[in-house]
Amino acid sequence: MPIHFRRRSLTLTLTFGLIGAALAMPAAAADLLTGAKARGTLKIAMEGTYPPFNFKDLKTNQLAGYDVDVATLLTARLGLKPEFITTEWSAILAGLAAGKFDVAVSQVGINPKREQTFDFSEPYTYSNPQLIVRKNEKATYASLADLKGKKLGVGQGSVYEQQAKAVPGIEVRSYPAAPETLQDLAFGRIDAALNDSLMVAYLLKHSKLPIQAGARVGNVERMGIPVRKGNPLLKAALNRALAEAQADGSLAKLSLKWFGSDVSRPAAQP
Repeated sequence: MPIHFRRRSLTLTLTFGLIGAALAMPAAAADLLTGAKARGTLKIAMEGTYPPFNFKDLKTNQLAGYDVDVATLLTARLGLKPEFITTEWSAILAGLAAGKFDVAVSQVGINPKREQTFDFSEPYTYSNPQLIVRKNEKATYASLADLKGKKLGVGQGSVYEQQAKAVPGIEVRSYPAAPETLQDLAFGRIDAALNDSLMVAYLLKHSKLPIQAGARVGNVERMGIPVRKGNPLLKAALNRALAEAQADGSLAKLSLKWFGSDVSRPAAQP
């Protein structure tokens, strides 16, 4: 009897211990899509100072741009309304990781380093890195290697910053937003800037700064919508909405509106 009692006591102790441990464990976090459906809105981070992708229209005082239109289209197909939250580019991914937003729709390049922290939707933009120089620039920069010993302006935390820092000898200067970069370029504080070729084309049409397009450098970049890992329902819903928008031409229509060509698909190889 004593032996049997001790065994039963141990069993009860273990049983209650396991139950207590299970109760003490935090419940698995709900998918972000569930919370968005309950609110009726999707919290979307974007820079808000990056034309033609996302910027404030001075006439309407509202956010406008390709990213804004894409985000509005996708949230509508999810049965939600967009809740835009503007923040400096350098803080967007940190804020996303900290749970301040559900997603970021702000031309976020897809690369292996970021994929360690975030899941990405399928790409919705394809573009090239491109140099920007002053109109009176006499030097020719055909590649990043030509900028050794020169000052190159890039967006803080951007893929362009990573590309520039990978080339020895370039003095890389990082900026929180594109306007500051381009102002310093115009005033001669840096020798060139590196940014998205689609943004460069837009600037040439709308900016009064004495700048011009330089050489395209590097490989084609794919831009997607990052989501914190552990939210498969939200990722799948975004991909379904993107696939539908690709199939019915809605995404191409938005691309043509802002760029005059379909940048939502990779360019055909010659």
